[in-house]
Amino acid sequence: MKDDQLDAALQAEYFYVQKVIEDFDSRALTIKAWSVTFSLAAIASALASHAHVVFLVAFVSALLFWLLEAIWKSFQAGYYKRAEAIERHFAGTQALSAPFQIGTTWFRHWGAGGHQGWTRFLLWPHVALPHAVVAFIGGLLFLLSLAGVVRP
Repeated sequence: MKDDQLDAALQAEYFYVQKVIEDFDSRALTIKAWSVTFSLAAIASALASHAHVVFLVAFVSALLFWLLEAIWKSFQAGYYKRAEAIERHFAGTQALSAPFQIGTTWFRHWGAGGHQGWTRFLLWPHVALPHAVVAFIGGLLFLLSLAGVVRP
């Protein structure tokens, strides 16, 4: 493949990878919306139904959505590896010889420990919020209701 053909193919691949990354972010916002909606609805229903165990449901659901978003972010991270390689190619610091290596790069990243990356994403503020806040509120209300401080 000629250099100009390679560069054109890599450019197209780069824009595609950027679109995939943006789509992951869009879906992460959906996960956040589901988390807040369900967990806060559970808290409200606990108060309305006078059932303190529903606070626990809100707590656990917020934790699960938080975990889901962290795992989702780890899937997305593999696409950054290919985008970074293409950027280095155009910056002249890395020569790429073949375009259309998105899957290969993603699976290489995943096999090299990318599947374990979700644990570090749990602590990123833009991943943890709002899940951590809602989980804290649900857990706190559950404990306070068990102690008799809060009566749902």
